[in-house]
Amino acid sequence: MEQRRTKIVATIGPASDDPTIIGSLIGAGMDMARLGLAHGPIEETIERIARIRTAASEARRHVGIMVDLPGPKVRAGTFPEAGVTLVEGNLVELIPDERPGATSDATHISVTYADLLDDVTPGDRVPLGDGGVELIIDDVSSDRAVAVVVSGGLLKGRPGVTLATENLKLSTPTPNDFRLLDAVLEVGVDAVAISFVRSPADVERTRSVVGTEGPLLVAKIETRAAVNSIDAVIAASDAVMVARGDLGVRCALEDVPHIQKHIIRSGVSYGRPVITATQMLESMVHAPQPTRAEVTDVANAVFDGTSALMLSGETAIGAHPVAAVATMARIAVRAEKDFDHLGWGARLGREQAAGAEDETSTRMHAAISAAAWRAAIEADVSAILCCTRTGATARSIARFRPVSPIVGITPSTQTARQMGLMWGVEPVVTGEHTSADEIIWFAVEAAVNAGITKPGDVVAVLAGSPYGPEAATDVLRLVRVH
Repeated sequence: MEQRRTKIVATIGPASDDPTIIGSLIGAGMDMARLGLAHGPIEETIERIARIRTAASEARRHVGIMVDLPGPKVRAGTFPEAGVTLVEGNLVELIPDERPGATSDATHISVTYADLLDDVTPGDRVPLGDGGVELIIDDVSSDRAVAVVVSGGLLKGRPGVTLATENLKLSTPTPNDFRLLDAVLEVGVDAVAISFVRSPADVERTRSVVGTEGPLLVAKIETRAAVNSIDAVIAASDAVMVARGDLGVRCALEDVPHIQKHIIRSGVSYGRPVITATQMLESMVHAPQPTRAEVTDVANAVFDGTSALMLSGETAIGAHPVAAVATMARIAVRAEKDFDHLGWGARLGREQAAGAEDETSTRMHAAISAAAWRAAIEADVSAILCCTRTGATARSIARFRPVSPIVGITPSTQTARQMGLMWGVEPVVTGEHTSADEIIWFAVEAAVNAGITKPGDVVAVLAGSPYGPEAATDVLRLVRVH
């Protein structure tokens, strides 16, 4: 298959956690595995991490692992096994009840949120589940809220309850999130997705636990508050996810495509990878092929410049997990043939800084990566070799979406795995070196040994001092491979 630049994140679940299937997912094109921490015991997740690491090692691939924190998800009490149909026009009572065994039926819905009655007011919309069922609060008393069913439907299990206000008395991450995070940090993960982010402070609270050299922090954009402060949230994060499922129940559906495009443009302007997620190939949970509309959706995300595409239920519980990854890979490769690489880079604005203390280093990255992009075009280089310890240099050049392949040369296996979210970056792990000249020499040698370049090719190499911060990346050299 032709080289694919857009990365693929696949969720591992009951349908895909067999070692053989994980190996097949990697072979089909999975660049990063996602593990949701909201379902099943943490011990099960740790076992899956071990299986993924083993399968990646056997495949000789640097496959990243991203865990997804549950966040402050408000849910309904359990509905009967056969489900309950709420009928449009009927009244239903919402009652705060955080007991593990709380139940719900057609007239009374338990809600796992103690402050429910303080945070809803008459007129509030309350979508349930994926938003197909919707209530409107009619009255609030001291022990319950009465709502009218405005959009009926079948409810099973413990569907999510989306409350209208953005001022919920819930913190992100939750104490349970931190407990789960401590457990997975012990075995090592490469990225952490933070659910229901509302402000940069939510990301910083997580960073205080994982540290500055830990896993990448991925802010899931799924609340109106996050959308309203998108620049600040992106600046505080290492990557962002367009979580279209929850966005679709918190924002007007017709706004979601525009929000998606805005998040992608903003993420790229800060040099952050952007993951587009939710229902990308939803029909493949059951069907062997996607719908035409889903194929178009995936291709349009590629045209928008997304760094990565994510599969959720398609690979976690679907009947065709390997086929879903292979199908997404084919769609991405075809869409990339029509991607306007030169137009994208020419229209790209100045790289945004995350804060005053980062402006100098950001200017250096922006200047050196812009020079590398122009040199790659004018010298028709066969590859751009980014010598990087943290991945920042690779992310900076990737924002230009160059035609030339990007090779991330790094001494860090964690950074190599994190490149599974970085558009167009192919990881190669090398040893530590003591000077910029030595780094460049061994980078070219590593690219040749990996079959990425060959004698006679011209490559652009970005490098710098092996000591000090990544901001030391200040050398651009054009090298003819011998």
